[in-house]
Formats: sequence, C-alpha cells, structure tokens
Amino acid sequence: MDALRAAGRAPSPFAGIPISIKDLYDEAGVTTRSGSVARNGAPAAKATAPSVQRLIRAGFVILGRTNMVEFAFSGLGVNPHYGTPRSPWDRAAGRLPGGSSSGAGVAVADGMGFAGLGTDTGGSCRIPAALCGVVGWKPTARRVTIEGILPLAPSLDSAGPLARSVADCAIVDGYMAGEEYPAPPAPLSLKGLRLGLPRASYLTDGMDATVGAVFGRTLTRLSAAGAHVVEFDLPELAEIPVANATGGFAASEAWAWHHRLIAEKGEAYDPRILKRIKRGELMSAADYVELVDARARIIVAVAPRTAPFDAVICPTCPVVPPRIAEVEDEKDYNRINMTLLRNTSVGNFLDRCSISIPCHAEGEAPVGLMLTGEHMGDARLFAVAQAVEAALAA
Repeated sequence: MDALRAAGRAPSPFAGIPISIKDLYDEAGVTTRSGSVARNGAPAAKATAPSVQRLIRAGFVILGRTNMVEFAFSGLGVNPHYGTPRSPWDRAAGRLPGGSSSGAGVAVADGMGFAGLGTDTGGSCRIPAALCGVVGWKPTARRVTIEGILPLAPSLDSAGPLARSVADCAIVDGYMAGEEYPAPPAPLSLKGLRLGLPRASYLTDGMDATVGAVFGRTLTRLSAAGAHVVEFDLPELAEIPVANATGGFAASEAWAWHHRLIAEKGEAYDPRILKRIKRGELMSAADYVELVDARARIIVAVAPRTAPFDAVICPTCPVVPPRIAEVEDEKDYNRINMTLLRNTSVGNFLDRCSISIPCHAEGEAPVGLMLTGEHMGDARLFAVAQAVEAALAA
C-alpha cells in the first residue's frame, strides 16, 4: 500500500490502515466459527462479506478475527470455548469486556488496529465500547448489508465498527455502507443542539454510583457548552419489555437458524447460550406475529416524541464493567446480562442509529454516553456525536 501511495495509485486515503473483524463475518476460504466449537468442521466461506470486501477494496488491511460471545447471544463478552478477553480497565481483577463484540472492543482499546468490525443486535457494538472505553457505532440496520454475516436475529441485526473516535467510526461505517468517498462528519457546534433525556424511565434508573456521577457531570458539561438538555416523556419504553415477553426476535429468529445444528451438536454449545436460543422453540407463530405488530406500533408512537431532538441521550450501560467472576452463577449471568443490554436494546427495537462514546475522565472506570438518532438519521447523529465528543475533550 505504501508503494501504491508513492506511485499515486493508492485505492483510498486510508489504504494500509489495519483493522480487525469479528468472527461472525465471512472471509473467503475461512470457516466462520462465530465463537463456537459447534461450527468446527463447517465448510469455509465461499465469499467475503460485502461490507468487509468494500473495506479491503479501499486498502484496509485485515489483521485477524476477534473473539466474541458464542453466536453473539449475550452482552457480557464471556466465551468458555476460546477464553474471555478482559476489559482494559482493572485488567488484573478480570473485568467483563462487554459483548457480543468482546474481542473487537478490547482490540481497539489496546491499539490492535484502528477499528474493529462488530455486529449489534441488542447492543453488541455499544456495550463493549462502553466497557472498554472506546466508541461503538450501530447504524440504522438497512444502511449496511448483513449479507455474509452469520445471523442472530435478522430483524434486529446491524453491522458497525468500534474505534477510538467518532470520525474513525464514521469513515469505516461509510465504506461498509458502500459510500464512495467517506469522510469525517462536518464540524458542528454543540451550541443550541437539543438533547432529549427520557424522564422517569428505566434508561436512567439503577445506575451505580460511578455511572451516576459521571453521567451527571457529563450533562453539566454539555449544558455549559451550549447544548439544551431537555427532559421529555417516553412512555412507550415500558411497552417494549411487554412486547418481548414471549421471547422476542432474538430467541425466535435464532431458533429458526440453529435448530438443526442444535439437534446435531447441541452438546457443544455453551449451556447458557443454548438455553437462551431454545426459548425460541416455545414461541408460537401467533406470538411472533403479535411481536411484529407491537414493534411497528411502538416505532410509530415514538417517532413524534423524539423528532424535536438532535439526539436522545442516556448512559450506554448503567454499571461499570463487572468482574468476570460475578457471572459464574447462571442467575447472576442472566441478571447482569439483562442489565448491560437494557438501554442499548431499545435502539435495535426502534430501528434507530445509535452510538456510544466515552464520557469518563482518564484513569476512571469506563462509562459510555449513548446518543440515539432517528431512523436513517445516521449522518446527522455522527455530526452531533462528534460535537459532543469535542465538548467532553475540551
């Protein structure tokens, strides 16, 4: 790539930049294991996922594949087959990296590449970003093709990058989406921007002391920089858990993909992941149709409530990275998993773009600030996020 650049023939300004890809993306000639030993012996992929191929054409160099939660079905980052990567914060104590794009978050935080490709079905780019202290991006789902990516729940699956800045995420996302000349967001002033904070909602309930203090300090800094932080009602948030009560899209759609492999190799699965997938077996066709209808109704109801704002804000995760040892018991595993997924999964259900950016001070435990935009409002959200990032760095 250096030789091509010297000859004026580099395929893009970013040729030669190293990145990693999650073990969920197809690469021609490589078996997509998805963090599972149940996929050992599966045929190698015949083609590279289009989103990855677009980056390769632009000259990005794929360093390797990153670890992940088995079949992407958890927000913790635990993998009993290949080991659990540790959050860079308090590594000696062994903290959760967040999932399911666990290896991507750790690789970016440790400087192993400028970006890591992840996927996000309920927060799997944004949770590891928050727990590892980097930026994680979830696009509006249909902007980036999920062809060539082993699915979890196609109704919710999104493909996006983790990186160390908003601008880096925007460039990688642009190539993944098929843009010809991606560029960082145009400079935008934070002054006058309206940031919506849902009032009396579970998005801000139950924060631990560290997250609560950092989030409060962040709101103060954004207001001082000229942003208008406006509380507003979003009662439809309470309807989402009700709609998902029978299992949701993740369980039902995962079961549809996995049931044959489970019949053949179910004993090779992490038992905790297997149990979550098999929940989909209990969902009826009526349950699924009612879920689809409820989602459509909630999306329509929420749209006018968030339209007046440049972004909706809340903590990405309500707690700092828990210790890996805390999730050894299955009940604790499930409880902490749902805690980490609680806020991020809303953006997937509502089919919005969303980003997590670090808002803690150097040396503090990592805390992510999540900004969520409108459906297909990706370019605007990148610009808002970059303005927020600049204000927090000032």
